Amino acid sequence: MPEGDTIFRTARSLSRALAGKPITGFHSVFPTLTRFHDETPLTGQLVDSVDARGKWMLIHFSGGLTLATHMLMNGSWHIYRPGERWQKPRFYMRIVLENANYLAVGFKVPVAEMHTAQSLARDRRIPQPDTDVLSAQFDAEEAVGRVVARAGEAIGDVLLDQKVVAGVGNVFKSEICFVTGVHPFAPVASLAPAQIHAIVAAAQKLVAANVLEDSGNLIVTYRGLQRRTTHASDPRESLWVYGRHGEPCRRCGEPVRRRLQGADARVTFWCPRCQLMPGDVDVDG
Repeated sequence: MPEGDTIFRTARSLSRALAGKPITGFHSVFPTLTRFHDETPLTGQLVDSVDARGKWMLIHFSGGLTLATHMLMNGSWHIYRPGERWQKPRFYMRIVLENANYLAVGFKVPVAEMHTAQSLARDRRIPQPDTDVLSAQFDAEEAVGRVVARAGEAIGDVLLDQKVVAGVGNVFKSEICFVTGVHPFAPVASLAPAQIHAIVAAAQKLVAANVLEDSGNLIVTYRGLQRRTTHASDPRESLWVYGRHGEPCRRCGEPVRRRLQGADARVTFWCPRCQLMPGDVDVDG
């Protein structure tokens, strides 16, 4: 599932394929994008840059417009050479950007919007750089303050709010809580300041660790890379708790638990021994 690391890596690869080159072709199944292209053709314009904002990806064009896309659960971007066979069926295609060397194809992209600089700045759904855990402008102290302000909410729900820490998704939510020893259903008000600082620091560290450079071809979208939060070399041991319901905790051996959380009923995983709810006591510890 695309989280901040996925979008960052995809934006980086698209930038290498598209930035600084003129667009020679544009196609989309979205009527609003087609209308924008008819009125202000993208062909002939340069791609100035591509950047990630949490789970949003922004493609900036020299004419002043920005294509903003959100992958939700199933969207993806692929990069191909002209004439190269696509790895997904064409009926999944939603957007194609072409230049002389590459085609960038957005498959099953559910959200795609064209913005001016003004409308992009006004859109409250798209995170600002200082809230994105992968941005050089990320302000950790401000993020701590945003977490503290949600005192009555469970920390697991707060971590998924992109206005608080953009780029953290459901996998990282469970993993961040585990590595900091925090119960994901604990109210923010029950956490010590040191715990909240540790949570924000872990969010930065874990997401950043998953955007390291690949070896080999640098023009490649996010394909098959396994997300990792542990230091284990075995790919079967890449995560601490996520997706491991009923399996033994990698630290203490207690079976990992799972429960739906929040208004969107997102699945959460945790170790009941390593992550005690505030006020609980581990009678065996």
